[in-house]
Amino acid sequence: MASKRASISDMAKELNVSVSTISRALSNHSSISEATKKKVWKLAQDLNYQPNHLAAALRKGKSNLLGVIVPHIDGHFFSSVMHGIETVASKAGFNVLICQSNEDVTHERKNIETLINAQVEGILVSLARTTRDFKHFEKVRKREIPLVFFDRVLEGQDVNAVVIDDREGGYLTTKHLIAQGCQRIAHFAGPQHLNIYKNRRQGYLDALREHDLPINEDLIFYCDMTLEDGIVGMKHLLQLPEVPDAVFSASDFSIVGAMQVLKAQHLRVPEDMALVGFSNESFTSLTEPMLTSVDQRCEQMGQSAVRLFLELVEEKSTKFSPRRIVLQPDLIIRDSSIREKVGV
Repeated sequence: MASKRASISDMAKELNVSVSTISRALSNHSSISEATKKKVWKLAQDLNYQPNHLAAALRKGKSNLLGVIVPHIDGHFFSSVMHGIETVASKAGFNVLICQSNEDVTHERKNIETLINAQVEGILVSLARTTRDFKHFEKVRKREIPLVFFDRVLEGQDVNAVVIDDREGGYLTTKHLIAQGCQRIAHFAGPQHLNIYKNRRQGYLDALREHDLPINEDLIFYCDMTLEDGIVGMKHLLQLPEVPDAVFSASDFSIVGAMQVLKAQHLRVPEDMALVGFSNESFTSLTEPMLTSVDQRCEQMGQSAVRLFLELVEEKSTKFSPRRIVLQPDLIIRDSSIREKVGV
């Protein structure tokens, strides 16, 4: 039995027939006799022939490939979104091609080129942190490839998108901290050109205004939402003349960094400072104390993004009319924000 992967041309030479005869025999075409089909199938097995489904699909004008670009695949959020994407895409007959931008717009541009060259039938994107313009997505639109954004979207762009109600998530977390008796609530805010961080900050401000609490820009620390940023941010807050009694972070990663600093300073969570994150990463239930966080319905987000893509394919409309699906956040309250003296 041959170890080399054979082609249709190899089989045609072996049986002294045309390539089209081999192709039709392999697809069980009625124009080919049963005797010839049996010969072809036996030879295919002997030569270890594996059909190139992508090439066949492209000949028919369809690749059945759905391209996905994510900032990174590590962590709970994007891996869960991908699970949702692959579940629905697979049922619809699509294979998923995943690219990582690694939070770099240059990589993101290369990802777009890769997916276009692979002739994908649609692209789902969650933007890199450093993406500030839409230019590299224009070529996707020009080629009329359905384009759906999820989670991260550039502010001010009319695009098809599936997002969580980040403003509501920021509002719920801040309102919860106020209900626990917190009066001086700090916020770790991400890059404001991205919808998620801008809206989470806005929700934080909404809750402060609603409860007549002052808005103090000294308590808002802008960063890239990494664990290291959380360490720097907490050190900054602890140096203020008046230290905050709570921190709402737009990311779980940075709030873990903040927690490390508090522990090193022998400050108690939540008694000395209550902490709340965002995304409900898997590690939030493993910290001590466990972290309150906002669940983003990641799997549902992935599923909704594919369904929106399928609607766009089905519609085949030349007129662009952006659609936005907004999912509702869920505040998961854990020990890091519950002050027993005040009650929940």
